[in-house]
Amino acid sequence: MTESHSRLKDFKEKLQALKSTAKKKTQNDAEKPLNGLDKPSALAYGLIGEKTGKFMPLFKDLNQNLDRSGLKINFKAYVSLTLFASVLIALPVMLALPLLLFFVFKMPMTSVLLFGVGGAMLTWAIAIIAFYGYPMYLADKRKRELEDEMPFLTGYMSILASAGVAPERMFFSISTLESPLAASFEAKEIVRDINLFGLDVISALQKTSSRTPSAKLKAVIQGVISTIHTGGNLGSFLQARFRTAMRLKRLSLKNYSDNLAVLSELYVAILLTGPLLLAIMVSVMSVMGGGTIGIFTPNAILSLLTYIAIPVCAIIFLIILDATSPKW
Repeated sequence: MTESHSRLKDFKEKLQALKSTAKKKTQNDAEKPLNGLDKPSALAYGLIGEKTGKFMPLFKDLNQNLDRSGLKINFKAYVSLTLFASVLIALPVMLALPLLLFFVFKMPMTSVLLFGVGGAMLTWAIAIIAFYGYPMYLADKRKRELEDEMPFLTGYMSILASAGVAPERMFFSISTLESPLAASFEAKEIVRDINLFGLDVISALQKTSSRTPSAKLKAVIQGVISTIHTGGNLGSFLQARFRTAMRLKRLSLKNYSDNLAVLSELYVAILLTGPLLLAIMVSVMSVMGGGTIGIFTPNAILSLLTYIAIPVCAIIFLIILDATSPKW
């Protein structure tokens, strides 16, 4: 009897030490800044935060994208940063563009002022769109990473569940992997909600399920919740999800190979053949005495094509390629 009490006491001490370690880890993770927008957003909110209330309806879809993107930033603070930064970006354009057009291109003052105001408004609109789309881009990126890792994640979870590991310990193991997965962020959120905020495992899973950007991960989490509720075999459920994820992975890789062939054709047409034909056409027209388009001479057109159009198209192509390529 004494020996059993001693073993029980040792087990409780080990369990308490494990909880303490997990709690300290989640506290340290929570204290680390997750992005570089903390200080700028705080500054913007302090300057114009009280005046952004009337603009909030214009960004009604942004709050959900912020939650899904993983950016730890308040919705109103991000809107304040968007408005403040877009004005700061537009002001130099409004000042520099008229000077450039007046002194370099010798344009009349009326046209200079119109181009200056128009360029500033266009820059302001582009900055607003960029800030609005940034959380959407991050959420989509996290979604693709989560779904790319779904076969490995479900396979790893099924091994742990089949070995009798409790769900909370399973997510703790995912959160402490030496080579973190994209799902390690969600796992850390679950561990934090359990250890710091005192939620039970089902409530923590439901909270994470509501804000994850991946529908496939959400389905897995909802399945885990249902299996826990019904007392089913969690290992068998995760093994079935693993087999489904592997089939979908094979199909996605096949679709990617087809899309890559199309992208390569577009690259050749837009970034190789197109600029070459346009340069030849402008050169021939300039020799024949034409080639001027508005205020742009043939040399200016070739310079714009070489130093602006081609690099911008290449950057857009790289973004598209990154958005469509699987991570593993």
